[in-house]
Amino acid sequence: MKYQATPYLSFNGNAREALEFYKEVFEGEILDVQTFGEANFPTPPEADDQIMHAKFKKGNLLLMVSDAFSDNTVDVGNHISLALEVENEERIQTLYSRLSENGTILMELQDTFWGARFAKVKDAFGVIWDLNHTLQK
Repeated sequence: MKYQATPYLSFNGNAREALEFYKEVFEGEILDVQTFGEANFPTPPEADDQIMHAKFKKGNLLLMVSDAFSDNTVDVGNHISLALEVENEERIQTLYSRLSENGTILMELQDTFWGARFAKVKDAFGVIWDLNHTLQK
């Protein structure tokens, strides 16, 4: 049986901003946005406009996103990275440039010993992306 993991990203009140960023970077679409204020349970008024659940989709890339609820907070760290196999060298360069803007380059875009062009970037929201393009032999 084949499984596919869907990354779920949590934010401290800036999930909408992150979704717009990923929409621009990957040229995808934001789907199924539901705020805490739209939910059928009591929430503090200050959370009304925050995202309870949303999806971002571009081709086979699917991210689920939410803001932390109430007094919960998210500690952004290096405990998760999202690996993307990129279809060509032009696209990996574009994603690398866009994700590293206002972010941190953890590994420069380079050819690797495993026969790929690879980079590791922490974006402006603290999410780590492993970009890989397998080179033609």
